[in-house]
Amino acid sequence: MRCSLEEKRYLAAHWSDREWASERRRQKGEPKAEKADGVTPAKKLCPEPTDEKEERAVLLGIGKESLPDTGGVPMLDELAELARTAGARILGRLWQRRERPHPRSYIGKGKMEELKALCEEVEANAVIADDDLSPAQVRTLEQEVDLRVIDRSELIIHIFAVHAQTRQARLQVDLAQMNYLSPRLKRMWTHLSRITGMGGIGSRGPGEKQIEVDRRIVQRRIRDLTRELAEIEGRRGRQVKSRADAFKVSLVGYTNAGKSTLMARLTGADVFVADQLFATLDTRTRRWPLEEGIDVLLSDTVGFIEKLPHHLIASFHATLEEVREADLLLHVVDAGDPVCEHRVQVVRDVLKELGADSVPELLVLNKIDLLPEPAEATILADRLDTDLLTSAINGEGIDPLIAAVRERATGSFSVVDLRIPVSDGRTLALLSRVGRIISRDYEGDCCRLTASVPAAALGELRPFLAR
Repeated sequence: MRCSLEEKRYLAAHWSDREWASERRRQKGEPKAEKADGVTPAKKLCPEPTDEKEERAVLLGIGKESLPDTGGVPMLDELAELARTAGARILGRLWQRRERPHPRSYIGKGKMEELKALCEEVEANAVIADDDLSPAQVRTLEQEVDLRVIDRSELIIHIFAVHAQTRQARLQVDLAQMNYLSPRLKRMWTHLSRITGMGGIGSRGPGEKQIEVDRRIVQRRIRDLTRELAEIEGRRGRQVKSRADAFKVSLVGYTNAGKSTLMARLTGADVFVADQLFATLDTRTRRWPLEEGIDVLLSDTVGFIEKLPHHLIASFHATLEEVREADLLLHVVDAGDPVCEHRVQVVRDVLKELGADSVPELLVLNKIDLLPEPAEATILADRLDTDLLTSAINGEGIDPLIAAVRERATGSFSVVDLRIPVSDGRTLALLSRVGRIISRDYEGDCCRLTASVPAAALGELRPFLAR
């Protein structure tokens, strides 16, 4: 029987996956395939485009009167950048003003005819929607335009899959993909007849439908991924606890705001920097010496974006833990973004969803070198209520930023007198690591010190306070 477009997409994206193929063999009683070493690369919901079949896409979006002068252009500009990051070529755009999406077709009947005509005119082979579509909406759109339809969540997950480098990031992307796929299984296999000869452990009998098999495979995979990520989160939690005495700063902001470039400028660390969306997926932490005796831990995190899928936030829970545990957030803003004030609110909304909205924040207006007139940066800084204007590329404004962070970091320090036994190497090492020793003297078996120490370390050092 001929497969539908949705079924072809499903097969292309997942049928070749090792776990799924192994499950098919297990159900049929065939020998188990040899397992490869290492981590299976994150699967891609959107297959990589090739020269023979490049994704030639028309962008589709809807919206209220929130951006009346632009006709939705900023939102579709962002979608276009996402699509290009995923390897697609943009051939056209279509925007409809409406209060809410049509429950079955996403857009209205008249706009649907306009979409069909546009796709035929530019010879597109895909439609990319700017929202998370329901299975029914995807099915209706594909039936109407006779082309593949990709929604915003699928596009973002694909980009994450391409950029995932570490084991944790790959597992997180896999989990996001499985959560995305789970509610979309129902309509993918309704054309199949019941499968016979599928008995055995883990099977419900010979009359089981393929969709039931796949649903159990997906749920099993979700459980396995959740367990593995919980183990990683446990290890990360122990690492965070071991660094509890240090002053922790996290870089946050909209994707491609220049966070990684700023981190490289501040710490001198060799970090991957690229002018593309979601170039950073893995949290990277570097020691940042502000001055003698005051070290800060600076973390670079995954960028936020409008309409970030909730299952992605949930999947990257462990990675984003760094943000919740920070003592200070450097909220990096792209000064050249025409809707940067809106982006600031988007980031703050995501921080609230993460439970990190109570962490102190410094707003950093970055990329001021891209503004045609210096006065524009000053006007924008006044509107955003910040005096931190930087260019991570040429170093402009970096010294005032360092001074602002130093003021926050030293403000959490107290000068104390301590008497620590010389034999207590652990406490002396802790003091050297998190504090700044001002003076040191020896009295018999004890070391008498005056030191500047962070408030977080005072509890552990309290038994050694000089009376």
